[in-house]
Amino acid sequence: MAAAQSQQMDSDPLTLTRYILAEQQKHAEAQGDLTILMQSIQLACKSIATAVRKAGIAGLYGLQGAVNVQGEEVKKLDILSNENFINCLRFSTKASVLVSEEDEEPIVLTDASHAKYAVVFDPLDGSSNIDCN
Repeated sequence: MAAAQSQQMDSDPLTLTRYILAEQQKHAEAQGDLTILMQSIQLACKSIATAVRKAGIAGLYGLQGAVNVQGEEVKKLDILSNENFINCLRFSTKASVLVSEEDEEPIVLTDASHAKYAVVFDPLDGSSNIDCN
């Protein structure tokens, strides 16, 4: 009987979204800004994961032809991942400054100057391993 129960699907899974919302409810002063920001990061990550899975079909393997701040050759997936993060975070309106490993300068979001968060990210860490089978 125990073996059958361990193979069943969890009917009440704890997702990142549920966890973040539950934690927010513990803080009466919370206004939801961090929750929205985390949801935007989650969306960027899901989008990037989909792109990585479909990279071969979508022609996303290989080099873009540029060199990043660290002197590394930039891959197509690096560019797409960076754009995903920037667009998701910009749309959230909760970050005023974005710092990416792929960009030389911080991105100051003037339309979100009221935002209280700065986000620093490496959009696709380990991308040099992507083309390996």
